[in-house]
This record gives sequence, structure tokens and C-alpha cells, in this order.
Amino acid sequence: MSSVSDSESMLVGEVARLVGISVRTLHHYDEISLVVPSGRTPKGYRSYSAADVERLHQVLTYRELGFVLEDIAALLDDPSVDAMAHLVRQRELLDAQIDRLHRMAAAVDKMMEARKMGIQLTPDEQREVFGDDWLGEEYSAEAEERWGQSEAWTQSQSRTASFTKEDWTRVKAETDALEADFATALGKGVPVDSDEAAVLAERHRASIERYYDCSYEMHVCLGEMYIADERFTKHYDDVAPGLAQYLRDAIVANAEGK
Repeated sequence: MSSVSDSESMLVGEVARLVGISVRTLHHYDEISLVVPSGRTPKGYRSYSAADVERLHQVLTYRELGFVLEDIAALLDDPSVDAMAHLVRQRELLDAQIDRLHRMAAAVDKMMEARKMGIQLTPDEQREVFGDDWLGEEYSAEAEERWGQSEAWTQSQSRTASFTKEDWTRVKAETDALEADFATALGKGVPVDSDEAAVLAERHRASIERYYDCSYEMHVCLGEMYIADERFTKHYDDVAPGLAQYLRDAIVANAEGK
């Protein structure tokens, strides 16, 4: 807090610059007897003492906390409240406001995170829908860095912008069902170049097209990523051992047959 020593006095312009308000505001506070300069220079100019400036700081703090001027005057002029009590009260009010602002900032961060991902869900809601091992934030950051300037990225952001929690719950259920069907085919020994595997590969490509146009070439690139990126490999192999490779091979075989 800016201050002035007891032995000093300051003119209105100096005080205005010191505390960051206008001279007009200081004149208004004087007119309503909220902060009245305790002295005058020989030429009749207003002169503020250290005590005047301290009162001004108190006024500005209460104003920042949302108090109207009439209430501030009542608080400051209450003879039952001493200066230390005012400071304690102001500190308590500031702490409460800081806590509120932190909560607001956290809420805005969540909204920004959801907007960035194209998912209108909070992180807790994302985990509720996708599970505790959801790494959407990590994948989204990488995807934006790698493909943020691409048409696919733009399409994905546009198509998912209006998705609700119910939409994402349905997507998750459909994805789980597709992965289970792939795992069943793998367990049955269905050849990756069979018609049955091709149907599954087409279902997978259609699931990608929820987000962006997925050509067969793009689909193959995704299939290669499933075995190149250990996180994707782990995800699919946790469903069924060897599923990542089987999914990739079915995607490639389906594309080659087109």
C-alpha cells in the first residue's frame, strides 16, 4: 500500500497519482465528507495528511469489495470500531473475495478446457462418461499441436461443439460395443481380410466420421497410430490382447479392398 509519512502532506493531484484515482473523485469524496483533507496550504489548496491517505485507502478497499459510499462512511465513522478492527474486517472480506475469485477462475478454466476439446463437459463429467483413465486432455493437446491447422481438426471442433453429456455417453457406449465386437472377432479367429472384418472396419471408419471426414488413406494412418503409440496400443490390448494389431490389420485390409 502506498503511504505518506506523518510529517508530510500532499496536494490533491499527488494523492490522486499515489492511489490511482482521479482528482475529480477526491473532490467528490471531500464534498460528501467521506475523505476530507485535514489541511490547507497558504494558497488555500487542499492538503492531505498521512491519516487522510490511510482513510482514503480504507474507502477504496471497501469500494473494491462492493460497498456503497454511504455504507463505507457509516463503517468508518462508527465510534465503536477502531482502526485495527477495520483492517481485520477488510482482510476477512478480501480473503472471502479471493476465495470466490479462485472458484470463478477454476470454473472458467474448466469451461475453457471443455471448449478447447470440443466437449461441453467438465473434467469430472468427462471421467464419469469415459472412465478414470480418460486422457482426453493429453490427447487433445497433442492433436491440436500436430493437426491444429488441418481441415480435420476444424471439422472435429465444429461437429462436437454442440455435443451434450448425453451425446458423449451414447458415443462411449457405441465405441465400447464396437471394440467388444472386434475383440469377439479376434477371439474367433476371423481373418482380417474377411467380409466380417471389413464390416467392423467400416463401422470403425464411420465412428471416426462423427468428428471429421475420414478417407481410407486417413483411416490407415489411424490404424498405424494404434500400434505406433503405446497408449493406444495399451488401450486396445487391455480390451483383448493383440486387439491393437488386429484392428490395424483389419483397417489396412479393408482399405486395400476398396
